[in-house]
Amino acid sequence: MGCDCLGLARGVWREVVGPEPFPIPPYSRDWGETGPREVLAEGARGCMIEVAPAEAPPGALLMLRMRERAIAKHVGILTDAATMIHARERLGVIEEPFTRSWRRRLAFAFLYPQPRRR
Repeated sequence: MGCDCLGLARGVWREVVGPEPFPIPPYSRDWGETGPREVLAEGARGCMIEVAPAEAPPGALLMLRMRERAIAKHVGILTDAATMIHARERLGVIEEPFTRSWRRRLAFAFLYPQPRRR
């Protein structure tokens, strides 16, 4: 059994930070969805630390637009300056180069907060 990109990010949250702060509402898989609200980014702002996308360090959660003018609906995690991990349909969770093409899609970047004491 695999996970989608948001499931990957949530699993990392649970492993690194602890229990999720709120349930994730259902979302559509439409990569071309447009609209006035960046729902994923708004949610992340409530519990993560936003950083300038161009200054995202390794470990940052990246939010990407899969189509021009669409809302950011794909996420990955920067593993170093040149690679990221993310989940891709039919490929599963993979690490691949963070190419110029991916960088052009980068809309938001967030840092996971410090782990909660258990």
